[in-house]
Amino acid sequence: MQVQEHVTKVICVDDGSSDSCAAIATRMGADVIRHRFNRGYGGALKSIFHQAIEGDVDILVVLDADGQHNPDDIPRIIQPIRDGDADIVIGSRFVEGGDGESMPAYRRMGIKVITAASNLSSDLDISDTQSGFRAFSRLALERLRFDSEGMELSLELLEDAKEKDLSVKEVPTVIRYDVPKGSSFTPLSHGFVVLAYALITLSQKKPLLVLGLPGVTLLLTGAAMGMQAVNQVSEYTQFSVGSGLSAIWVGVLGLALLATGVVLQSARSFMRLLIVREFGMD
Repeated sequence: MQVQEHVTKVICVDDGSSDSCAAIATRMGADVIRHRFNRGYGGALKSIFHQAIEGDVDILVVLDADGQHNPDDIPRIIQPIRDGDADIVIGSRFVEGGDGESMPAYRRMGIKVITAASNLSSDLDISDTQSGFRAFSRLALERLRFDSEGMELSLELLEDAKEKDLSVKEVPTVIRYDVPKGSSFTPLSHGFVVLAYALITLSQKKPLLVLGLPGVTLLLTGAAMGMQAVNQVSEYTQFSVGSGLSAIWVGVLGLALLATGVVLQSARSFMRLLIVREFGMD
């Protein structure tokens, strides 16, 4: 195994597979963790983290086993941790020197949208939140906590890293797309699950942005429709019921969203203030 040239131990997760990959990995010298059923990306990473902590490792490197990631990039991935510059390192396709070879345009666009939504909520300014090529320091292994079992864990880890004041850095890497995929998780289902998680997290952390902005838009739209109805009245001396009622419910919906966003944002700010006063946390 090419990975063995750069690490002292290889951990492989057999996530409920029905082929002979686990047996092959064992023969090659890897420590194989077997799941009786498929738990997903998050479940696999939980098992890896647990074994890494139990084994008292200094640095954990996680990469896909389908050949997309180049194991020769491992020294570059772990260097910022060795230098004390980062707790988590992400191999990025979108920083200078990185690339996604033969990446379909729709996947590139989907990753960009998910990353933008994630950065709005976490303020980490990560260019490639969906890269599975990552390295974690011992401190990160001890502090990170996560619940997700699916692909949305890629974002939950970054959210938790921000909350725990763990530093995250990206280094360039090339990820291949000309290799067969063993996962049954399609890019569309992957993207939908992760984007939904990103939007839910964003609505929790910045409700004024998620609810307030659409609320203002609907309120202004309702006002414009109302003005149009008034113009029809003045022009034809006949009230337009349809547009008038539409203007009312659109405006009310916008006002409700705006008010909800303001209330939730105020509640979140108040709760954070209580936490800071109670526990001295920033």
